[in-house]
Amino acid sequence: MIINRNNSRFWEALEDILNNSSVVIDRPGGSAHPRFPKFIYPLDYGFLEGTSSMDGGGIDVWKGTGTNGFDAILCVVDTIKKDSEIKILLNCTPEEKRKVLECQNTKKMKAMMINRDGTLS
Repeated sequence: MIINRNNSRFWEALEDILNNSSVVIDRPGGSAHPRFPKFIYPLDYGFLEGTSSMDGGGIDVWKGTGTNGFDAILCVVDTIKKDSEIKILLNCTPEEKRKVLECQNTKKMKAMMINRDGTLS
């Protein structure tokens, strides 16, 4: 692992945005994707209101059932849209993190998880 003195500042900056934005869940866990009905969201999925991301929407959030707060992000590359973006994992248990990482890794999308402690999944 490479230790970078700016790692904590990165996480603090994201936490500041998270703490000053409302989480909007527009795709509850168990619901189908509006354009890809075979894709079922394993957890609540939404965005941070008042933020922006590569796709023109807000910063994406996966919200779990844990109590660990914000301790990981996903970096996702979408070869169909030819873009990339981050997704915040909020209160996700280890099992929920596994499910989210699994569902974000498809034939056309690839994701990796970066945990706040610097480990990768």
